[in-house]
Amino acid sequence: MSLSMGACPHAWRHHLHHRGRMWAASPAFRRQLVLLRSLAPTTCAYGGRASSSSLRPHAMSAAAGPVYEADAEAVVRRITPPLDRARHKGQAGKIAIIGGCREYTGAPYFAAISALKVGADLSHVFCTKDAATVIKSYSPELIVHPILEESYSVRDDERESVSSSILTEVIKWMERFDCIVVGPGLGRDSFLMDCVSNIMRHARQANIPTVVDGDGLFLITNNIGLVEDNSLAILTPNVYEYKRLVQRVLNCEVNEENASEQLTALCQKIGGVTIMRKGKADVISDGKKVTQVSTFGSPRRCGGQGDILSGSVAVFSSWALHFLLSNEQPKETSVNPMVLGCIASSLLLRKAAALAFEKNKRSTVTTDIIEFLGQSLEDICPAGR
Repeated sequence: MSLSMGACPHAWRHHLHHRGRMWAASPAFRRQLVLLRSLAPTTCAYGGRASSSSLRPHAMSAAAGPVYEADAEAVVRRITPPLDRARHKGQAGKIAIIGGCREYTGAPYFAAISALKVGADLSHVFCTKDAATVIKSYSPELIVHPILEESYSVRDDERESVSSSILTEVIKWMERFDCIVVGPGLGRDSFLMDCVSNIMRHARQANIPTVVDGDGLFLITNNIGLVEDNSLAILTPNVYEYKRLVQRVLNCEVNEENASEQLTALCQKIGGVTIMRKGKADVISDGKKVTQVSTFGSPRRCGGQGDILSGSVAVFSSWALHFLLSNEQPKETSVNPMVLGCIASSLLLRKAAALAFEKNKRSTVTTDIIEFLGQSLEDICPAGR
């Protein structure tokens, strides 16, 4: 089911309740609904009133045009669920990373462990056999599935059966996930890309929110139909990935003078997706409005920060979707949960990067930033409140 956020609030509300009914159809989703019931309909997670104004961005000066600066801290406080001793494992989020091959093992680890550090209960990685042992050695916290295959390990006459077997194995797990992240450390092997395309199609059919980053963006740039008209898809391109998307979809070059209009046009052309254009300010649009988070993070641009972001987006987007599903006020349903997830994760990464740089200066690396995710969230949204 695909629904653009441009649709009326009642249509989006119907979409959310449809998702809720689908969850109730399986034991896994019934367990998740306990989380939804624990959130009071008109009260935020920490006792404040859940006013829609705090979930919406606040306008910048007229000189900024149609771009809005998000009240990102308010968004984080609204959508972060409270810690409750009555809950059980899995109710704070189950995330899956689709990526990891023999060349790239760090990226899927960074995305998966970041999801846990933000507050998800379970984090899975679906990767190739060559990558699995390495990723497992990084942390015992991750659930690693060595089921993906690359061309070099599959004979031509086996491709169809192996591809079908991979999809069957992933489907066994798919309905358990609140969000999947496609791309970290995926690589560009043609057979692996075909297998992941099938996984993305199934996730869409199952209404599983999907974050696309890294090599996943290379995949969808060459097959835009994988995310076309999917309101539960989030794309997180960097400057080069964004340039390729614009060239492919809009058939033109990036225009910085009309950047917000071009981003809006890109979202509308693809249809329904949310795009977070990473940069000095992270600029976010679902094709209806353009929001940015410009809080300063760190001048250190070490590799891997995008992987932290993708894992964090997965968690916050699933929390935002749950929050809106549990909220009975029609005015809340006009807010796109995918946009809220992007806003919250952008702020958290920037704050964690700032703290890591304050401590480590030029030697700051991605693992240093990950260690400050928890403190950064605690500073905004204390667990004891």
